[in-house]
Amino acid sequence: MAAPVKSTVDSAHSTVQKLTIGKGLNLGLRTAMEADDKVIILGEDVGKLGGVFRITDGLQKDFGEQRVLDTPLAESGIIGTAVGLAVRGFRPVCEIQFEGFIFPGFDQISSQLAKLHYRSQGRIKMPVVIRVPFGGGIGAVEHHSESPESLFSHIPGLKVVSCSNPADAYWMIQQAIACDDPVLFFEPKRLYHSGAVRAEVDTAATPDPLFASRVVRQGTAATVVAYGPSVKVCLDAATAAAEEGTSLEVIDLRTLSPLDLGPVFESVRRTGRLIAVSEAPSESSLTSEIAARVQQECFYSLEAPVLRVTGFDTPYPPSKLEEEYLPDLDRVLHAVDRSLSW
Repeated sequence: MAAPVKSTVDSAHSTVQKLTIGKGLNLGLRTAMEADDKVIILGEDVGKLGGVFRITDGLQKDFGEQRVLDTPLAESGIIGTAVGLAVRGFRPVCEIQFEGFIFPGFDQISSQLAKLHYRSQGRIKMPVVIRVPFGGGIGAVEHHSESPESLFSHIPGLKVVSCSNPADAYWMIQQAIACDDPVLFFEPKRLYHSGAVRAEVDTAATPDPLFASRVVRQGTAATVVAYGPSVKVCLDAATAAAEEGTSLEVIDLRTLSPLDLGPVFESVRRTGRLIAVSEAPSESSLTSEIAARVQQECFYSLEAPVLRVTGFDTPYPPSKLEEEYLPDLDRVLHAVDRSLSW
């Protein structure tokens, strides 16, 4: 019998690490800071505490208080400071503690951050990353479980992305920091430390481009598109559907603005059906835009209307009701059944 091949994971020089999304983000931030001393992290409790979700844990200890700054509880001040730092050649990374806290900084984001590059005819770059933990599922109170990504995707001048797995967390945060445009980086907080999405990440691999969607499961019966925390829901739904003989193709959008719908169009032309899934309310949302664009581009390929599985058009409910609010496996499978029965 041949001797077993030793896994590179066990090697002292291995570039493969088993990471959660939270650890992937932490390692990605650390790698970006080591590569460029102009990268600065600022936000509420990001320093000594390491952030409320511990995403910046250990960074202030290793890089110092001049590069990992604890700020007052003032989102407008955090983002305004980041704008000034970017003008001076730095690459600031702001943490918004919870997505519902971003709105005090909305004017700075929409009126300054999104427009300075255009206003200056390209002379001023805005390499600012705003990290936004978002989505429900953690049993939190009001303002701690929202999905406002559609609002920011509508603002010209901003890039908006969302990771759904540890490899993307590690690579996308570095790519966002390297981007010369402002990037809102939406992170699925309920999956930060989840073992269900823990995976091996090769830190020497060549990553996919930042603004590109990806087919994460191939299928033939219907296409399911999602991003952030909803990707895992859709993958679980695809696994359940496969047990009943239904093959679902799952696409992780990854980039919300600009939308990369090429892989979605290609998939829908093969399957004839699309279900778009998101925790955000359905009215005037990203799923609305996806449905409209697919109808325009794939009209003669569609065998059924584009269906959407989303949060409801209400403020986020109390935590005891959030399981009724969030798209889950059953709601996704019900939409698949409706599409297939059309």
